Amino acid sequence: MYAVRVRYPSPKNRNVVVTGCSSGIGAATARLLSEQGWQVIATARRPDDLERLRIQGLTAVPLDLAVPQSVENAAAEILHLCGGRIGALVNNAGFGQPGAIEDLERAEMRRQFDVNVIGLQDFTNRFIPAFRLQGAGRIVNVSSVVGRIALPFLGIYSASKFALEAISDVLRVELRGSGISVSIIEPGPIATRFGENATRAARILLEKKSSPFAEAYRRYVENSIERPSWMERFRLPPESVARAVLHALESRRPRRRYPVTFPAVVGGILQRFAPYALIDHLLWKRLCTRVPRRSSPPQEI
Repeated sequence: MYAVRVRYPSPKNRNVVVTGCSSGIGAATARLLSEQGWQVIATARRPDDLERLRIQGLTAVPLDLAVPQSVENAAAEILHLCGGRIGALVNNAGFGQPGAIEDLERAEMRRQFDVNVIGLQDFTNRFIPAFRLQGAGRIVNVSSVVGRIALPFLGIYSASKFALEAISDVLRVELRGSGISVSIIEPGPIATRFGENATRAARILLEKKSSPFAEAYRRYVENSIERPSWMERFRLPPESVARAVLHALESRRPRRRYPVTFPAVVGGILQRFAPYALIDHLLWKRLCTRVPRRSSPPQEI
């Protein structure tokens, strides 16, 4: 059997929405797209970030994906600004909740999915009718390598990205023939505030003295301050992700997935071809570097 190569019409409308533009990938993507002639509508949550985006010459709209009313208001404002015509949507906004699964409370897990999955898709759904009416549009969802390989201490974040990958795959099929493409960007280690935010969250987790992973959280915080992770050697600037987004928006044949960084490529290969036992073993070894070994890993049943 042969895969069908679908050609999507390039968006004639150069209006693009980029969410989560306060820093990192979102900020780099907004800058690059603006330089390439796209009319960028950038979103952020905080007023100071919105003002900074406006100073840079971008149209800025407040958006908090965890708040349904904010999602509704932002989408309505953007469609009004664009006269109901939009060329592309880049879903970058999101956050990562670190911590062992057993240490996370219901509210923390709910917020992770409210932002990274439910709020994101609610926002996206509000633009699909405009894309359908035009017969063209690009949707780019920024996922992560942990959307292919779930990592210890990033379990609930990984779960949200697994969900985003599934939604993107299904949406791509459901929209086939409409002229709307759906692409997934899968960054590995990128030089953003993600590590800084994870360290801050780990300090909060340290307050859970009864956690069996308290020592691991302490080590994580200390190591983040004292020495860089071995992953630093593979870390790329956010502009690397922005270039992948640009290809997904402008190529006549946008890819389904764009792994960015060497670990992201390797993660995709492992997920497709490696036995689960091997993946479990590798992740167990990684976990043992953080947690004092008290016992042997559980045996396969």
